[in-house]
Amino acid sequence: MKVLGLETSCDETGLAIYDSQMNDGKGGVLAQVLYSQIELHATYGGVVPELASRDHIRKLVPLFHDLLEQANISKHKISAIAYTKGPGLIGALMTGALFGRTLAYGLGVPAIGVHHMEGHLLAPLLGDDVAFPFVCLLVSGGHTMLVRADGVGQYEVLGESIDDAAGECFDKAAKMLNLPYPGGPNIAQLAVGGDKNAYELPRPMLGKGLDFSFSGMKTAIHNVIKDTPNADKDPVVRANIAASFEFAVVDTLVKKCIKALKQTGLKRLVIAGGVSANSELRLNLEKQLAKIHATVHYAPKELCTDNGAMIAYAGYCRLQMGQSDGLSVSCVPRWDMQSLAV
Repeated sequence: MKVLGLETSCDETGLAIYDSQMNDGKGGVLAQVLYSQIELHATYGGVVPELASRDHIRKLVPLFHDLLEQANISKHKISAIAYTKGPGLIGALMTGALFGRTLAYGLGVPAIGVHHMEGHLLAPLLGDDVAFPFVCLLVSGGHTMLVRADGVGQYEVLGESIDDAAGECFDKAAKMLNLPYPGGPNIAQLAVGGDKNAYELPRPMLGKGLDFSFSGMKTAIHNVIKDTPNADKDPVVRANIAASFEFAVVDTLVKKCIKALKQTGLKRLVIAGGVSANSELRLNLEKQLAKIHATVHYAPKELCTDNGAMIAYAGYCRLQMGQSDGLSVSCVPRWDMQSLAV
């Protein structure tokens, strides 16, 4: 089975083909292409929804042909099509959904709309032999949540951000430091060599269950930058601010993950989403989880950010369960993961 995956929920146009017969029948990614709109949106310091939608329209067809060429197959070899149905920007979602549903109709193959965060949650299974059940930290620009996963479609949201996502917090802090978009990688780069204990920043809601809050951390880093002399010029000061901020976010995420594992009694943690590529987060998780004899698993770094491979694989899993969508196309910009129960 060869499943085409289409990811257009935000500012990346990702296409991939998951082949269930690769790797001696274990399955794998046959080919993938990804176009990022970072340069387009960098001028504005964040994603402009209308521009994102238009760029997806421009890129989908040429990227599809590039993908077929890379995979060295005809479009008639595609067995099914999976597209991101939500959550995300409604205009961006509709471009991929309409392209995928129309192509599926023309080829006479089934199509299925996939939950974007389920794609992220299952992406580590493409690069690692992870067995259910596990706790998953989904951490990106739009989401921060802890989920217990007992199988495909068997999810329990243990906690989530009550305001801003961790990735958004990185982007806003980077903007305050006059760093380019996206913020996460640029904060991490500036933080190298900085003193992570130079400035004391809050760890909101550490003692309140498994929910997160990052809006207060944005206010705190704003005040540090405003009250610190030469925060806009001195490279040492700027590195210390970035390192302190990065450590505060990472420390919060790590402590909540440990709390979730202890609460569930599970010993496997999966982290997925764009922020999961952060090296400081990975290093701290490995160090702290070793103390409680738990393991941590990630998607390959190229599959941490939005991509078509995760959608193709999630679609394959759903199709294997006998699911598919009809001819009508509907996208869900806000979509609760617990509603995915099978």
